[in-house]
Amino acid sequence: MGAQHDSVREREVRGEQSHLDDVYRRLEEKIHEAEFLMDDASKRAQVGTPGALAERDAQVFRAGLHLNRLNSEFEDFLFGRIDLLLGKDGKKGPDGAYTSVEPAEGAVREDGTAEIAETLHIGRLGVLDADYSPLVIDWRAPAAAPFYRSTPVAPGRVVRRRVIRSKGRQVLGVEDDLLRPEIRATIDGVELPVIGDGALMAALGRARGHAMRDIVSSIQAEQDMVIRAPAASVTEVEGGPGTGKTAVALHRAAYLLYQDRRRYAGGILIVSPTPLLVSYTEGVLPSLGEEGQVAIRALGSLVEGAEADTYDEQRVARVKGSARMVKVLRRAARGALELGEMPQSLRVVAFGARIELGAEELRAVRQQVLGGTAPVNLMRPRARRLLLDALWARSGARRRYTDDELEAEAREAFDEDIATEDVFTEFLDAWWPELTPRRVLAAMADERRLGRWSRRVLRPDEVRAVARSLRRLDAEGAGPLSVHDVALLDELHLLLGAPARPKKRDMDPLDQLTGLDELTTYADREAPRRERAERLAEERRDYAHIIVDEAQDLTPMQWRMVGRRGRTATWTVVGDPAQSSWSDPDEAAAARDEALGTRPRRRFELTVNYRNPSEVAELADRVLALAMPGTAPPKAVRSTGLRPRFAVAVAGGEPDAPDAEALGAAVREEAARMLGEVDGTVGVVVAMGRRAQAREWLKGLDDRVVPLGSLEAKGLEYDATLVVSPAEIADESPAGLRVLYVALTRATQRLTVLSSARDLPDAEGVPDLLRD
Repeated sequence: MGAQHDSVREREVRGEQSHLDDVYRRLEEKIHEAEFLMDDASKRAQVGTPGALAERDAQVFRAGLHLNRLNSEFEDFLFGRIDLLLGKDGKKGPDGAYTSVEPAEGAVREDGTAEIAETLHIGRLGVLDADYSPLVIDWRAPAAAPFYRSTPVAPGRVVRRRVIRSKGRQVLGVEDDLLRPEIRATIDGVELPVIGDGALMAALGRARGHAMRDIVSSIQAEQDMVIRAPAASVTEVEGGPGTGKTAVALHRAAYLLYQDRRRYAGGILIVSPTPLLVSYTEGVLPSLGEEGQVAIRALGSLVEGAEADTYDEQRVARVKGSARMVKVLRRAARGALELGEMPQSLRVVAFGARIELGAEELRAVRQQVLGGTAPVNLMRPRARRLLLDALWARSGARRRYTDDELEAEAREAFDEDIATEDVFTEFLDAWWPELTPRRVLAAMADERRLGRWSRRVLRPDEVRAVARSLRRLDAEGAGPLSVHDVALLDELHLLLGAPARPKKRDMDPLDQLTGLDELTTYADREAPRRERAERLAEERRDYAHIIVDEAQDLTPMQWRMVGRRGRTATWTVVGDPAQSSWSDPDEAAAARDEALGTRPRRRFELTVNYRNPSEVAELADRVLALAMPGTAPPKAVRSTGLRPRFAVAVAGGEPDAPDAEALGAAVREEAARMLGEVDGTVGVVVAMGRRAQAREWLKGLDDRVVPLGSLEAKGLEYDATLVVSPAEIADESPAGLRVLYVALTRATQRLTVLSSARDLPDAEGVPDLLRD
C-alpha cells in the first residue's frame, strides 16, 4: 500500500508540474506581448497633438504596469487547486469558471459515485489560455472563494482541495483535503486520487460500518466549528494527538483572510515550536500573493538576525524559560554599562580652567539617570545632559550671571563647546556605551557577574548552569544560540532599546527650487515599494492575527516574546496540556494570560484521533494516565490489527548507564526491520542527550529513517516509530512523562518500543512504564 501511495504522489506531482509548465509558457507569451506594446508605443515619434502625446504616455504606462505585475508575480506562481462537482447552472464568469456554488441535482449518483466536472487551479494571477479557458484563477476572483471558504460541513461543489507547494518553476509537493469523503469521485474515468491526510479521511469515509461514518461526521463537524468561529479576540483549540489541531488552525487562518482581508492586512504570524513543523506549516497555508502578509516562524527564529541552532540541557532550559529571568535581565541590562574599563573621572577645559568630575560625582549622575524607566540605550541623551549639568555646576559659572537671559546664552554656548570636544564624546562612549542584546547576553557567561545580577532570584547551581551554557558565545554575543536564548535576546531588546539612528539627508536645495522630481518608469517606482514592503516584513513586531501552534510548550519567556507581537491582534491558540514539555504549567499559564490580556476567549475541543491506530493509542494512553491522571484521551477511529512490538537491547554496565554500543546495534537492527515493514518514513525517537549518538547509529541506512530527540518530535508523524528507552525520555525532565506520551503517538501504522536495562522490561520485553 505504501509503495502504491508513493507512486500516486509522484504521479500527481508530475501532473501538477505539467500544468505549471503550461502556465509559465503562457506567462512568457503574455510578457512578450507586454514588451512589444511598450516598445511599439515608445517608438511613435510623430505624435501630432498634445492629446496624442498623452495617449501614447498612457499606453506606455499601462503596458509597463502589466509587465511589472507579470514579472513580480512570476515566482511561486501556483499554490492551490479545487476539484468540483457539476453546478446547478451552466453560467460562466469573466474568468472562464462556472459560477454555481452548490452542486446540481444528480451530480452525485444514488450509489455514491460522481464525476468531477471542473478543476480550477488557484494562483497569484489569473491566466487564460489562447482559447480563453482558465489555466489559473486569480485567488481574489469569486471563482477562487471555495478554495478558502469550503469546509467539510459546507463543501458546496468542492470534492477535493489541494495545496500545491512550488518553488519557482518546480512543484515540490501536494497535500489534499477531502471535503466529501463519502463520495467516490472520478476524473476522466479514473478514481480521484487523494494525497496526505485526505487519503485517510477517504478510507474512513468509505468504511462499511455506520459507526465509522458517524465518527467521520463528528470529525468534520467539530473541525468546521473551529474554522468558522467568529474572528474576534482569542480562539483556543485543545485536542490530543492526531486530532488535526494544526491543520484546523491553518485552515481557519485562510478562511479569516478571505472573509476579512482588510482587517488582517496588518499581517498574520504563525508560530511553530520547531523548524521541522515550520516546513509542514508552509505546505498547508500557501502564500496568498501579498508581500509580507503571512510570516511563518519557529520560536527560535522570531528575533530578526537570530536563529536557534542548538539545544540547552533540560535543567538550563528550565531556568532560562522561567519568568524569573525578567528580573535578572533587567539588572543585566543596566549592569552591563560597567563592562570593561570604566573611566573614573571626566576632565574638560572651559572658561580657561580645567573642570573635573570625580568617581563619586559620576556615580551620583549615573544613579540619577538610572532612576528613570526608559530603555538603557534611550537613557544616553539624559546621561549626556546630566553630565553637562554637573560640569556647569562644577565650573561655578552660574554665580557670575545675575541676568537669566545672559546665563541661558552662556549655558547654551558652554554645552555646545563641551559636547563637541573629543574628550567629552570619547568619555561618553566609554561611560555610557550603546549596548546590544547579544553583548549583554554574552556578559552573563561570567559566573560572578551573573551571580550579582541574579542575587535572590537564582540559586547558585542555576547561576552556574546558565553561565556555562552561554560560554559558547564570544564577547559580542556571536555564536550558537538556543531557542531559549532567542527569547532572552528579545527581552533584552525591549530593555535596551534601539540606539538612535542618524538623521536622514535633507532634500537638496536645488530640488526644492525646481520643484521637479526625476522622471522614472513604473518599474522604477515600484522597486522601492517592494523593498520597503520586504523591510517592513523583516522589522515587523506587531501583527493583526497570531496563530500559536503547540502552545502548551511555550515557556513564560517565550509567551512574553510572542505577546509583544500581538498587542492588538486576534489570536488562534492550539495545544494540548497533556503534551506539554514545560515543567511548570501554572507559571506558563500566567504568562499566557498576560500575553492574551483580557480579550474574550472561545474554547473548542477536538476529540477524535485519526492519526494513530487504536492499538498504538491504547499503549500511549497508559502513559497519559500516569502523566495527567483523569485526562480523557482522544478516541482513535481505526484499527490495523498490528500490536506494538517490544524489544530489549542486551546491554552491559549498570541499568542507569547502558552500553552505548549494544544499544546502538539494537536501534539500527530495529530501524532496519521497520524499513522492511513500511514503505514510508520511520521516526527514531531518543532522549535529547542521545541525539548525536542516534545519528551515528543510523548513518548509512535508508534516508526514510529520521533520528530525532524527544522534544523535536512534537507535531510530526511517521508511518512507523521506534521509541528508544522510555525510561530515559521520562527521566530527562519533570515533564518527561508528557514528552514520552508525545513520542508514543507519532506512528500512523507501526510502533516499536526498544528497552534497555534501565527500563526494567519484563519477560515479554514490555518496559515497566508501559505495563498495565
